Amino acid sequence: MHALSAAQIIDIYQTHGSMVYAGETISHLAHAWQCGQLAYFAEASPELQLACWLHDLGQVIHSLEGRSTPCGQDDHHEEVGAALIEHLWGPAVAEPVRLHVQAKRYLVTRHPNYLTKLSDESRRSLDLQGGLMSPAACLAFECSPHHKSSLLLRVWDEQAKHREWFALSRRDALDQLRDLMKSL
Repeated sequence: MHALSAAQIIDIYQTHGSMVYAGETISHLAHAWQCGQLAYFAEASPELQLACWLHDLGQVIHSLEGRSTPCGQDDHHEEVGAALIEHLWGPAVAEPVRLHVQAKRYLVTRHPNYLTKLSDESRRSLDLQGGLMSPAACLAFECSPHHKSSLLLRVWDEQAKHREWFALSRRDALDQLRDLMKSL
């Protein structure tokens, strides 16, 4: 997959955002919007807000191609998503996207009670994504300059799965995403 333009990303969410987020009960667009809203309300930087919006872009792409973690394989959606957006907004947006799966693994390793906060789908995909981290992997993760923002993204990611919470309309949600993209 080649890098995308901001307009292409908007088009993907416009056209395919209503697809159900793999193994969950909400759409991709609703999940992206909720995660972005949680970052906004926490007064995260605009870069982290955008990372929250786009962290599962790789999953949307894989769903369009018929490949996703429900098929029993790690889709590496975090790598795909980061690669698609890095040229547009740089590492401040792309690296939290790239690290959000490692952040889940790190949180479950360092804080075992975090596992109880994961949805069934997040627990299932955790095993596909490598499960618990080794002590060396935890230290390597902690050395990343973007590990703290990826931890925040990961926590909001898990909280952003409410069927009843969405923007006034899809258009309103996409307008918010478009405005955020233009602000960076």
